[in-house]
Amino acid sequence: MSKARPPRVRAHWVVLAVLLLGLAMALTIQGYLHHLAGIGDDAAPTGGQAGSVPPGVSQGGPIVDARGDAVRAVRPPDRTLALTFDDGPDPEWTPQILDVLAKHHVHATFFVVGSAAIENSGLVQRMAAEGHELGVHTLTHVDLGTAPPWRRQLEIAGAQDVITGITGHAATLLRPPYSSENDAVTDGTWAAIQAAADQGYLTVLTTLDGEDWQRPGTSAIERNLTPSNGQGQVLLLHDGGGDRSQTVAALDSLLGKLSDQGYRVTTVGDAVGISSMRAANPAERVSGTAFVWGVQLSDAVIAAISWALVASGVVTVVRAVLVVGFAARHRRAAQRAMGAARGRRRINAPLRHGIIEPVTVIVPAYNEAAGIEAAVRSIAASTHPVEVIVVDDGSTDATSEIVESLGLPSVRLIRKENGGKPSALNAGLQAASHDIVVMVDGDTVFEPDTVRALIEPFADPRVGAVSGNTKVANRSGILGAWQHIEYVVGFNLDRRLFDVAECMPTVPGAIGAFRRDALVRIGGVSDDTLAEDTDLTMALCRDGWRVVYKDDARAWTEAPATLGALWKQRYRWCYGTLQAMWKHRGAVVQGGQAGKLGRRGLGYLLVLQVLLPLFAPVVDVFAVYGLIFLDPLRIAALWLVFLAVQLLMAAYAFRLDRESLRPLWTLPLQQFVYRQLMYLVVIQSVVTAFAGVHLRWHRMERYGSLRVPPAPQT
Repeated sequence: MSKARPPRVRAHWVVLAVLLLGLAMALTIQGYLHHLAGIGDDAAPTGGQAGSVPPGVSQGGPIVDARGDAVRAVRPPDRTLALTFDDGPDPEWTPQILDVLAKHHVHATFFVVGSAAIENSGLVQRMAAEGHELGVHTLTHVDLGTAPPWRRQLEIAGAQDVITGITGHAATLLRPPYSSENDAVTDGTWAAIQAAADQGYLTVLTTLDGEDWQRPGTSAIERNLTPSNGQGQVLLLHDGGGDRSQTVAALDSLLGKLSDQGYRVTTVGDAVGISSMRAANPAERVSGTAFVWGVQLSDAVIAAISWALVASGVVTVVRAVLVVGFAARHRRAAQRAMGAARGRRRINAPLRHGIIEPVTVIVPAYNEAAGIEAAVRSIAASTHPVEVIVVDDGSTDATSEIVESLGLPSVRLIRKENGGKPSALNAGLQAASHDIVVMVDGDTVFEPDTVRALIEPFADPRVGAVSGNTKVANRSGILGAWQHIEYVVGFNLDRRLFDVAECMPTVPGAIGAFRRDALVRIGGVSDDTLAEDTDLTMALCRDGWRVVYKDDARAWTEAPATLGALWKQRYRWCYGTLQAMWKHRGAVVQGGQAGKLGRRGLGYLLVLQVLLPLFAPVVDVFAVYGLIFLDPLRIAALWLVFLAVQLLMAAYAFRLDRESLRPLWTLPLQQFVYRQLMYLVVIQSVVTAFAGVHLRWHRMERYGSLRVPPAPQT
């Protein structure tokens, strides 16, 4: 007995999962570095217990060595000043400070914030090249005294990786953000100092704070930093976090005065006689470089996505404006045509519809026993004279027997071996007796006036095909409601636009009418693609025919009742549409009707039905990012605005189709499930197309739910 084969995971889903995981990681990095913390004009936190802080630390020198069992806290020798800068580098103020230091031939210690260092890596390289000392000031300027242990580790290690990745050297000095003098060390800060010491860091506090973050004026900053008794000090200034123009001016003046007073101004390491930076080993270099490049790559990805989001938002708004505007124009044209028809009716009743000859209705049927009776009876009951040809394409159920048992005089049955839907349609086309043929799927029912309304546009000799209005018959349940909304809002609004723009790409298989000689001229229905209706429509456009839309020619069809069945149907539709678009890509450079299809129709399909859905998962991931790292209220407000636009557009489409607005309550839910499903269908179809895989026909399950609903009141 053979073992059951495990389910095979398709490679493109693995690729998609990896890409989305990579995007999620990039967004997480971006959000952590730029939105969970920040550098600003703020003072050190006040208060907090200090019961566990050793007296040697709280009353000792500003350079704390907590490595090992004995804790030492020392200060620079007399008349030696360690000059330190926090919160940089900053692209505006750090270069000016470096210029002042170079002018006075002074080296300083810069405690850099990792996120700022990545954005200004050139300045960090300049600091190292000019002999300045670098220290760790965490990755995102977080308060280590209140951060949990995991974040302390991440913040310190991340900042160290940044310094190593940019300079090739590792720092051993650390200054916790928001720290100040020794007597301000709290229990939380002391715990962070001890944790850092376990990793080999010396902690540098301060003795003289310039308080330049308050911008008290150049003179005040100088006074705050001027020693009074010749004792060694650690001076604190800032090269980032805000406007540092006063800092630059005060530094230039102060360095001159301190030199005249005989003070030596230098780095922390030089002040206490230690080497605070060492050459990183190869593993540290690789880790640091990878970290820096990873963050820079994530920044680039997010920047690109941000621009793409703006573009997609613009496209979405433009699309909404276009479809609503063109739908209104289509409605006005239909009303004018209706008025003209009423005028003809008063003049000459037999010619009131323009077309009075019978038409042939072709129904391709393969295992359609569940709904074929309802379909055929509804078509045979048309108010316009019809010849109904049912082509049984090798059914293995009772489809043929059901059709024969109806005994309808206008219905003819053709049996043939299974050859696919295009083959069945071509067989019906050969047997057709009339100049206009209507093609109908076997799971579709007509209203009595559907055929009459459908063929009216053929009074115009330029028209080669007419698309009807497909309605979802089994719209009960939330999945049926979602598909009902999609048919009314998506398909039918687009068809109105395509009609006005003269670039209709698809006459649906559920209801379409054609000139028989036009079909014969293009070689009938092709089996080159899985979307034979789209392929056929595009071929007619390229042959110079106009294709129009009749919204009052209604057909009721069964929609998939399960997500699995829906996936199979839409996968075939989407893949077949891609095939047809590629087959007819030459229309882009043609003129006339072909050019309108190529440049308008194919362009619309490419942007709105291929590229935008491909980008949609990124939008959803970015929305989650915004809720976590940005302003959730603003993100929610933007989503509500988007939903409001969708609802307004849907309400307008439902009014055009004279549909009840009740199903629109499901529209918000549609955004969370149905929309993502359709996007994944597009992704799978595109990947399948690029992989060159030949997709086989997926036949939809029939449910036998077809009934002819009463026609809407006009």
